[in-house]
Amino acid sequence: PSLLGQVHDLTTTTRVVEFNDLDGLRAALAAGDVACVLTEPVLTNIGMVLPEPGFLQAVRALTREHGALLVMDETHTLSCGPGGYCRANDLQPDVLILGKPIAGGTPGAAYGFTTQVGARMQAVKTASPPGHSGIGTTLSAGLLTLRLMRTMLADVMTEAAYAHMFAIANRVADGLERVIANHGLRWTVTRIGARCEVQFAPQRPRNGSEARAAFDDALEPALQLALLNRGVLLTPFHNMLLASPAHTESDAHALISAFDDALTGLKNA
Repeated sequence: PSLLGQVHDLTTTTRVVEFNDLDGLRAALAAGDVACVLTEPVLTNIGMVLPEPGFLQAVRALTREHGALLVMDETHTLSCGPGGYCRANDLQPDVLILGKPIAGGTPGAAYGFTTQVGARMQAVKTASPPGHSGIGTTLSAGLLTLRLMRTMLADVMTEAAYAHMFAIANRVADGLERVIANHGLRWTVTRIGARCEVQFAPQRPRNGSEARAAFDDALEPALQLALLNRGVLLTPFHNMLLASPAHTESDAHALISAFDDALTGLKNA
């Protein structure tokens, strides 16, 4: 009984709304029974989907209007700056959650919330039976994770490091777009902060369904294998690239050159 926030059947407690669909969100919130809206500020797990201008601000306004909390998952969009996408774009979620990047890729997480949400959480905890809250337990406060968090906050998540990563990511994105155009391909490159991605579509997708439709389950692994054979290893899901403080202009040039040569090889195959 003391475990708070037990998992429920998502098929009966969740309504799914496509990204960038304000009418769909408005309809989902109309009954007034939605506890929270949970989203990434930019979709990343289905391929990158950028918010349309004003979309996230409208989401914030609608959640306040209907009494729902806004929860932002910045695990992947922390690449947009030391405060993530929300700080860079002056968004004001009620709850912010981060996953493994805050601990250098190891199992770790952080979350934050407004004063009002914190008071509500404390009230529920105070009224509950004694015991564990269900947060953390055996996987919390490992010394390696804490040391890595400290290193990330002090030495990696700095303005200077982000400026360097943004420059490398811009260099890569511009180079990939140029190569794609030279090969006459109807693909696009999407970028936010230090992250960019090649998508097999002539225009950037506006929701998860369009992003999934742009997948090519045969071409993607073929492209990644071609790049691997040329000394470049991509993250092994879609064609996502992430600049780090350790990457250099030479690394960016090597990636672009390998991408160009890989496309030539695939076209001739």
